[in-house]
Amino acid sequence: MAAKKIVLVVCDGLSDRPVKELDSKTPLQAARKPAMDALARHGMSGMMDVIGPGIIPGSDTAHLALFGYDPFKVYTGRGPIEAAGAGIPLERGDVAFRCNFGTVDDGFNVVDRRAGRIKAGTDELARAVSGMKIGDVTVLFKEGSEHRAVLVLRGKGLDHRVSDVDPHIEGKVLEAKPLAPEAAKTARALNEFVRRAVEILASHPLNAQRSKEGLRPANVILPRGAGSTRDLEPLSERYGIRCGAVAGVTLVKGICRMVGMEVPDIVGATGGLDTDYKAKADTALRLLDKKDFVFVNVKAGDVAGHDGDFRTKMRVIENIDMMLGLMLKDLHEDVVVALTCDHSTPVAVRDHSADPVPIAISGGGARVDGIKEFDEVSAASGALGRIAGMQLMPIMLGMADRARKFGA
Repeated sequence: MAAKKIVLVVCDGLSDRPVKELDSKTPLQAARKPAMDALARHGMSGMMDVIGPGIIPGSDTAHLALFGYDPFKVYTGRGPIEAAGAGIPLERGDVAFRCNFGTVDDGFNVVDRRAGRIKAGTDELARAVSGMKIGDVTVLFKEGSEHRAVLVLRGKGLDHRVSDVDPHIEGKVLEAKPLAPEAAKTARALNEFVRRAVEILASHPLNAQRSKEGLRPANVILPRGAGSTRDLEPLSERYGIRCGAVAGVTLVKGICRMVGMEVPDIVGATGGLDTDYKAKADTALRLLDKKDFVFVNVKAGDVAGHDGDFRTKMRVIENIDMMLGLMLKDLHEDVVVALTCDHSTPVAVRDHSADPVPIAISGGGARVDGIKEFDEVSAASGALGRIAGMQLMPIMLGMADRARKFGA
């Protein structure tokens, strides 16, 4: 039998808990979502512990698990993923950090971790500090979206096991500490970088202009999430498939690039509430013409969850449903389509939770289990049962007749 193509749609943080204002329904239960429900109705549903029961997934570790990698073995920190997403190629021994541009007062106290949510000019600030030499350590620094950025320290004898400089709240800028003897050099280099960066940014013309306009200057860089690159076997070698990805968030794009996916830049794919859903659908369909596996990520549900806004989350669900409908309309019935979340972000919690997420898989001659709606309660009665995130790729490959035979 000919192998089939696979589409995996991951709705970031869309899974939720009952909301009092929705008559104790979840946003998925309350929203109108004909395409999602049709997918469930024509396939099999279940629930998934993305990392494991009782474990709260980060978006980074969750996606590694969904692609079939054991995050407990391959994850060292978010920094390398952010670097890959920002387009900084990492070398063995590099230590990478995700960073914020922030604002500090004269006492080195953080008064704003996002520098007034600065949106323009961070490329100029990044160029002012990138290339700095600290002994035999070279600094690579690149701006991300808005206040975000990526720092890479390159040199001999570095180790990622250092504490954060970012205090994560308003307060004193922290001093990086080595968490292992081998990381002492890294901690010294990181602290020197932060100190010298403050001096450079304090006199930068962009910050002088921001202060003149009554805006908070981006006069400090706050690194956190240190990690070193790990060689990940590409999905093409791991599963024998050609892969492409549709994503707007730097983090997710970074993970996809680390596992060897083609990740085109899409105009309008912002990773926020204003993302262009149609552009994502169109790009996914174009990728599927030349790929065996296409991954689609939509971040907006997680944003609404963190904001505690169930009404916005319902609008996001309906927008994703529209995107999915556009895709399903043009997909051959032999294509295996899976719909799920990377984690739950309940509006009552305003953060990730350990709740399992719903999953539905249809197409490719899939068995049909009688579940008629895609939501957290209906999916729990589906034929897939309760699976782990790392089992998803093997299940999809099996349904697409791409599984490898074990034994004679």
